[in-house]
Amino acid sequence: MTVKTETTKTTRAGLHLSGVTKVYGKGDAAVSALRGIDLDIEPDEFVVVLGPSGSGKTTLVNIIGGIEAATDGQVVVAGEEISGRSPADLSEFRRDHVGFVFQFFNLIPTLTARENVEVIIELTGRGEMSAVPGLLDAVGLADRMDHFPAQLSGGQQQRVAFARALATGPDLLLADEPTGALDLATGRQILQLMQRLNREGRTVVTVTHNASVAQVADRVVTVVDGRIESVRRNAQPADAADVAW
Repeated sequence: MTVKTETTKTTRAGLHLSGVTKVYGKGDAAVSALRGIDLDIEPDEFVVVLGPSGSGKTTLVNIIGGIEAATDGQVVVAGEEISGRSPADLSEFRRDHVGFVFQFFNLIPTLTARENVEVIIELTGRGEMSAVPGLLDAVGLADRMDHFPAQLSGGQQQRVAFARALATGPDLLLADEPTGALDLATGRQILQLMQRLNREGRTVVTVTHNASVAQVADRVVTVVDGRIESVRRNAQPADAADVAW
């Protein structure tokens, strides 16, 4: 089933990063998380950012999504330069263009699955409440939308998180270790969902330390010690149903 979301945006989410650095702290306490990142991602591409813990991959995706600001360098997303924008401007950019999915779901425990999606529409003023049942149906939760997070499995909670990320109609989907807390079978379901969303016309960038997950991507960007170590293209991306780890 196709996921129905807003289609008012005219710019597809290509990405351009040039000389991007990120430094935390100052002076002797300064820590360089990113050390000059140059990267282009095409609209509608599925990219996996692969690397060990502490490599800078999550920082990279947070900067792409406007959660964090780069210390230096140029960041252009969906035709908009977001380098140097104020926190308020970055918040508006995220609202208009980006859907986030995190490893530990971040659902509100006192709200049902349906309400966890609806609250994003309320907070952002984007999307339609009438679309929420269709979003949950599209991620396989038509019969669970009135259940609370504690009544859902880990995989079901992650699917609620995907529905929530799609509620505002983003053209860029960012996922940080979305299979990290899941078993193999459930992880495959999440990878299948990401593949489907990508094939329906969204740019998808996901962070993982798991090299097996990278099999499903169009391209794999390996990050080590804050630098891009390699970029490779999968000649034939694997079907998520076949991935094992």
